[in-house]
Amino acid sequence: MTKLLHNKVAIVTGAGRGLGRAHALELARHGARVVVNDIGARLPGSPAESVVKAIEALGGTAFANDADVTQPLQVAAMVEDAVARWGRVDILVNNAGILRDKSFARMSLEDFRLVMEVHVMGAVHCTHAVWNVMRGQQYGRIVMTTSSSGLYGNFGQANYGAAKMALVGLMQTLALEGERYNVRVNCLAPTAATAMTEELLTAEDLALLEPGAVSPGLVALVADGAPTRMILLAGAGGFEQANITMTRGIFLPGDERDAEALIARLDEVADREGESVPATGFDQLRHEVAKAKPVQTHGLREPA
Repeated sequence: MTKLLHNKVAIVTGAGRGLGRAHALELARHGARVVVNDIGARLPGSPAESVVKAIEALGGTAFANDADVTQPLQVAAMVEDAVARWGRVDILVNNAGILRDKSFARMSLEDFRLVMEVHVMGAVHCTHAVWNVMRGQQYGRIVMTTSSSGLYGNFGQANYGAAKMALVGLMQTLALEGERYNVRVNCLAPTAATAMTEELLTAEDLALLEPGAVSPGLVALVADGAPTRMILLAGAGGFEQANITMTRGIFLPGDERDAEALIARLDEVADREGESVPATGFDQLRHEVAKAKPVQTHGLREPA
């Protein structure tokens, strides 16, 4: 196997089981040195320790770390430890997560906050801790773990969906800010059989959705030639890209600019022919202003 990540230093959060374990092993197979982060990682016989041993059995290098991603001081210490051992951090995989599924009517605000804290602030804490390290070394690869539940919605997962879509917004801006420093930031939306999904799927589907089928997508997002601002969907050997698009829409001149006129034309607003993927959020402003600038046609004002 080609060592795409030879001597790169990677941190994988939530790496004791499921997707995190698969990611850590796949990174190691490609030559990365891996920090296997998981709650309770330093306890004898912990899942994280078993991942470390599996990596060492492959001839790789790894160590376990038990930082709680919701605690920024613990996360900062984890990054400092990695830099002290190996001199740098090249790759961060924000994989740690929890589920607290209930319909919104039955969901407590505590469960909503907890899911946001682990998924969103956990990723923020870890990314913030490596950001200046990566900028200083002019190299970094960061992956946020998003989900189709955030991109498209899923009954009973208002907290999880909100958290996962928040990570897309974080990725969009950090990719722009990191570009000049060769820090590339992407999202991975996995479909895999993990402890978080085993009660939601049939046995047949679970057999197809083994976590290792997702991890080649992760490697593609952290290799030297990785893209940036990509939302990669992966599962059961399938790989797709999701995009947040903007339709061409319509323009309502001042004398027609009322709710009734807009309601009558909402189908035109939603027409996806000629839709675009904005390069930045500022593109919406440019698009709206360009449509609003008038041209003269036989004395009539029409949108450009």
